[in-house]
Amino acid sequence: MRGAPNLNVSVVVPVYNEESTLETIISRVRADVPNLFEIILVDDCSHDNTPQVIQRISASEPLIRTVRHETNQGKTAALKTAFAMVKGDVVIVQDADLEYDPAEIKHVIQPILDGHADVVYGSRFLVRRAARVVYFYHYLANKFLTFLSNALTNLNMTDVETCYKAFRTPIICNMLIESSGFGFEVEVTAKIAKLHCRVYEVPISYYGRTYDEGKKIGTKDGIAAIFYILYYNLFISLSGSFAPVPDEFVH
Repeated sequence: MRGAPNLNVSVVVPVYNEESTLETIISRVRADVPNLFEIILVDDCSHDNTPQVIQRISASEPLIRTVRHETNQGKTAALKTAFAMVKGDVVIVQDADLEYDPAEIKHVIQPILDGHADVVYGSRFLVRRAARVVYFYHYLANKFLTFLSNALTNLNMTDVETCYKAFRTPIICNMLIESSGFGFEVEVTAKIAKLHCRVYEVPISYYGRTYDEGKKIGTKDGIAAIFYILYYNLFISLSGSFAPVPDEFVH
């Protein structure tokens, strides 16, 4: 794939208790994402009015496909469910809150559309654009996790914990995703490094939330991330990371 600007784009949205923001996010995705082919919503057993919001917006939007988990399984499980449904050529993850602006998706996927990249991360630190000033300890934790991940993958990433990750579909849909909670971010980084694919970063803005405003990630997720970084980099092989390994990356 070299220079394919007309590739179809799938946006996957893991959702958990986001009744106040989901409709706005979907409206922005619909308006701002180029080559939009589908929006896949996975409701991870929300117990607020999120299911009603999903029902209302999906009834009038033919691009939306939905599924609901009957028990809460975490973000990684929601993404795994979504990736199994993807039909587009390019996949990007969009959180259901307002921390990431869908207007920037076009910048994240552009290196893939231009044929330069197989995977693109939207970095909150590559260039400091608009970024809400919130928790210093989260910043330190992110930097530490990114450093540890880089030391084992030999990738010079600046933000492995970013939500905005875009992939050519065969890469993410063939990946064996096994972690739980918020483990997806570091697991996928370890596995794309084993693939030796073309990885890019682009700068994005970040409109972080406080815990009072609904932020969900916590200390235990950071501890789990350290385990996952070590485990998926040191103990899982390339063949154990994909089923099968995409043909173009078989050496």
